[in-house]
Formats: sequence, structure tokens, C-alpha cells
Amino acid sequence: MEEVSKHSVHTLVFRSLKRSHDMFIADNAHPPNRDAEADKVKIACKVKDQYGMVQNLTATTGHQRTADDLHQETREESQGYEQGYEEIPAHIQPGHPYPNAPGVPLSEHTARQPGLSQGGVQQVLRGLPPSEAQLQASRTAPGIEDIQRKAGIPERIQPPGSRALVAVSSGTKNSAIVPRKAPTMPKPKWHPPWKLYRVISGHLGWVRSIAVEPGNQWFVTGAGDRVIKIWDLASGQLKLSLTGHVSAVRGLAVSPRQPYLFSCGEDKMVKCWDLEMNKVIRHYHGHLSACYALDLHPTIDILATCGRDATIRIWDMRSKACVHTLTGHTNTVASVKCQSAEPQIVSGSHDSTIRLWDLAAGKSRATLTNHKKSVRSVVLHPKLYMMASASPDNLKQWKFPEGNFMQNLGGHNAIVNCLAVNSDNVLVSGGDNGSLHFWDWRSGFNFQRTQAPAQPGSLDSDAGIFAMTFDHSGSRLLTAEGDKTIKIYKEDDEATEETHPLNWKPEILKKKKY
Repeated sequence: MEEVSKHSVHTLVFRSLKRSHDMFIADNAHPPNRDAEADKVKIACKVKDQYGMVQNLTATTGHQRTADDLHQETREESQGYEQGYEEIPAHIQPGHPYPNAPGVPLSEHTARQPGLSQGGVQQVLRGLPPSEAQLQASRTAPGIEDIQRKAGIPERIQPPGSRALVAVSSGTKNSAIVPRKAPTMPKPKWHPPWKLYRVISGHLGWVRSIAVEPGNQWFVTGAGDRVIKIWDLASGQLKLSLTGHVSAVRGLAVSPRQPYLFSCGEDKMVKCWDLEMNKVIRHYHGHLSACYALDLHPTIDILATCGRDATIRIWDMRSKACVHTLTGHTNTVASVKCQSAEPQIVSGSHDSTIRLWDLAAGKSRATLTNHKKSVRSVVLHPKLYMMASASPDNLKQWKFPEGNFMQNLGGHNAIVNCLAVNSDNVLVSGGDNGSLHFWDWRSGFNFQRTQAPAQPGSLDSDAGIFAMTFDHSGSRLLTAEGDKTIKIYKEDDEATEETHPLNWKPEILKKKKY
């Protein structure tokens, strides 16, 4: 058995390096002995491949250049070198495409060819097939408009109706964008200011809900004292008190087709009151926690309720059966609204989302996630196919049926508990600190801000507006407040555009906040 020769680590490492060097030397360096004939063949192939079309062309500058002209130019160039020009290295021949770079010498025939003139270019173009020649002749640099139209940029940046004007220079295809005036907010419609003209007291707790009956003769309120009170709208006198709830009454609705009053509260109870007998005739059992809001469908005999169990329940008004339990919200559902057109159910929740529900299918049709904080109120416009939602970050307007975002109404820096809108496009928002903001619906302009006066003897912390509604004429605004009162506002009849001018300045529209 042969003994294995032992080598030092140093010898083994250098032996490995030598083998690696020999293996890859051809890729990283030129061999020392190159074949000159092979190099000439290689260069000739490259010349024929890259310069074959123009290799034998002669430049024309009005007359045919002769051999004498070439000799004269050669003599002038040699005189220039003698006068102090730096000599060109020997390995770079005249006519080399890269005169400042080292390279291999060209063939004698190629080196004799002068540079191409404009006439030579035209001769090359005439030699091309007609389609390619026309393509080369008509090829121009694309303008900004062409590039944007190809990429679809204008459609993505702004709608087609608001694009900048484009001026096309005569005789060219290059386009220049003409700067246009920045878009500004449209001038809002003038609305008379609203003023407080009546304060009604009688409840012993926070007034949490309010509703006006279809005949516009009386209205009903529910409060934390567990009592439902009916008031005369014209005089403000108390007409009736209904007891039956064992906790705060959070939602009220009066049916336009039956003499029924519906109420819900924090006791998980949903009650139907017969106003002819002034007593409860139906209970709707099913909510697992406090019930916060309810609404009646305008054309179908169904009732929608929502609450702290994060569900919306649809009830058959007559049979008391729960038709649908709409689930999908992940937190308290604070507001629910019904309408006859699709989507028929709209809900706002403390999970910062608004959901549009398909009543027939019993499932969510769309989820609007634009709000960053809890949505405590949703209101439907009485004439337009739109709605508004309230959150501490912004008031937002939406367009049905898909829930398309329209605009932000910013500036009511408070927890907004309630919204109301009338047919004159006056939107009102009520805050948890007793602030009232009046908005023009179309332009989003805040034309009036006021603070509800606190009832004498109440605490400053009781200054909060929990519910509000317009009467059916749209001329009276009723608010339910934390100082245990109901306040009624109306438009100032003596105000005109001259006495109360619109304090509006055109503002550049900011980027929409979704």
C-alpha cells in the first residue's frame, strides 16, 4: 500500500489557485499568442455585419469628390499635425467609429471610406423598401399629450371634464400643456341664519331621541329618565307621557301608515305603542344587548333596529318575527336608515364603517371604509339620491347606489352625535360639546356655527346634542340635548343677503381625503 505524500497547507492552497487560474484564464484575459489572421477575419465579419449597407457609399456635397480632393484633404490634415496637433495613435485609423478609444485596425477598404453626409443618408433611405422609408421619414418625437394618452394618465389623474387645455403648435405634432386656473369651490347658496326661539324642559334625564309625527302636529322624545313624552309642536305643551321602558330610550319612530309609535332602549326592548289606546301592543325580542336606533321602511311593513350587539335586525311589524339578522359589523351599530330604493338599508357603526345592505338577500352589498373613527350618525337626503355620515374626523357625503364618495365636510372638531338635513339643502351636525354647525349641502360650505346655550343650573359637561330632526316643513329644527331640554330653532325671517352677507372666499380645492 502506497503512502500518501503529505504536503503543507500552503502548498495545497497555491496548487488549487494555480489550477483555478489555468481553468478560467480564457474568460478573463487574452491569450499571449493571438492569431493575427483570425483577428482579421473576425474584424472583417463585424465590419460587413454592422457597416455593410453603407460601406461602399460615397458622400455627395453638390459635386462628386475626386481623388485629387481626397489628396488635398490629406495634405491639409498632415499640415495640421505638423503645426502642433496631437498625433493620433498608430492603431487608430481614419474612419474608425470610436476615434478616442483603443481598438484594432480596420481593413484598408473600410478605412478609406469618408464620413456620411446628408446626401448619403438620403441615398440609404431611398434604397430601403417603401414602407420602411416612409416610416423613417414620418417618425417624430411624441408630444406630452401623446405619451399621456398612450399611458392613460389624464383619465387617472382627473375626470375628462376638468383637463387642462392643450395647445398644438402649427405644423408640428409636439404639444404643450397650457396652465389653467386651479379649481375652486363653487359659490354656495345663501341660507338665512338659524336662531333659537324655544326651549322645552320636562325630562329628568338626558334627552336621547326625538321624532316628528307625519301630520307635523306633535313630536315625541325619549330620555334617560325612561319616559317617552309627546309634545305639541306649535305651542311646546306636553300632551302625553308613556312609561314602560326600564332604561334610557334611545330610538323613536312614528309610522306614517298606522297609528303606531315604535321605541327601543338600552333595556334591549323594542316596543310598538298603539297611539289610540296609549299602550304597548307588541314586543320584538331578539337583541342581545342595548338597542341604539331604529327606523321604519317607507313602503314595507318592516322595522329595522340596531344596537350594541353589532347586528341589524329586520322585524315583520305585524307578526313580530325577525326576518333578517344582518351581521358583518364588528362593533356597536349606532345608526340605521331605511329607504325604498336600493340599497334599502344603510347602517353606521363604531367600527368606522358604513354598510349598504341588500334587504332581499339579507347580506351586505358594500362596505365604506373611508372614515377613520366611529360613525355615530347617518342621514338620507329627502330629495337627492345621497346620504351623509358623521364621524369625529370628518363629515362625508356619499352617492347611491354604490356608495361613491362625494366630498368631505371638515371643521366640526368634536364627537358628532347626530345629523339632520332638509329639502332646502341645509345640513346640520350636532356635537358632543353642544356645538351646532350648519352646512350648505352642495358646496360643503359651513355658513353658520353656534353653541347651544346651557340650561340654567346644568353642568358644563351636560352640553351635548344627542339627537336632532327637522319637522316635515323643513323650517323648524328640533334638538335633544344633555341639559334635559328640547330646543327648537328656526330661520331668521328678517335676515337678508345684505344684512347677513355670505362670508365666503373662493378656496383652492384640496385633495380629497378618503
